[in-house]
Amino acid sequence: MKYPKEVVLTNCTEVSIRPLQPEDEGRLRAFYEEVPEIDRWYMRFDVRDPEVIRAWARGGQDVFSIVAECGDRIIAHARLHTHRYGCYHHQGRLRIIVLPDFRQKRLGSWMLLDLIRYAMEKGLREVRADFVVGVEDAAIESARKLDFFKKALLEDFVIGPDGALHDLLIMTKQLHKDWGDF
Repeated sequence: MKYPKEVVLTNCTEVSIRPLQPEDEGRLRAFYEEVPEIDRWYMRFDVRDPEVIRAWARGGQDVFSIVAECGDRIIAHARLHTHRYGCYHHQGRLRIIVLPDFRQKRLGSWMLLDLIRYAMEKGLREVRADFVVGVEDAAIESARKLDFFKKALLEDFVIGPDGALHDLLIMTKQLHKDWGDF
């Protein structure tokens, strides 16, 4: 893939997408400070922990991260987690977070397509994304449009900040060898 990639959102905003670099650590920390608390609640990692951000910025063989920038500000972060060994080595796990002002403008879709392409290049057979039903409904709909299918619904599986239980929807997408099979 060629980076940086310039894309134009539905509101005509120009955005650049590129891999996360170690020198982005401070800007990535600032990005996650802008993410609303309600969104941070449903993440698997404590993004206010500097060690989490440092590890992501330094990268590694098992995580591929990309960021979207508008000017010199990070406005979205997407990750593909992979495994080199064991029963999950053929799968990747996706997570994308976009700042509220840039949501529903197809930025998440652009980033998702890049992660799918990267997963295909790595030879993965499947990618997975987990969504909190009732909280991430727009993301669920976007994933469906890109041929993600329901793999499982775990009822009352996650707890919201108010103590209410929510369903967790696990969606997967089968990957092909090239885009001609997409």
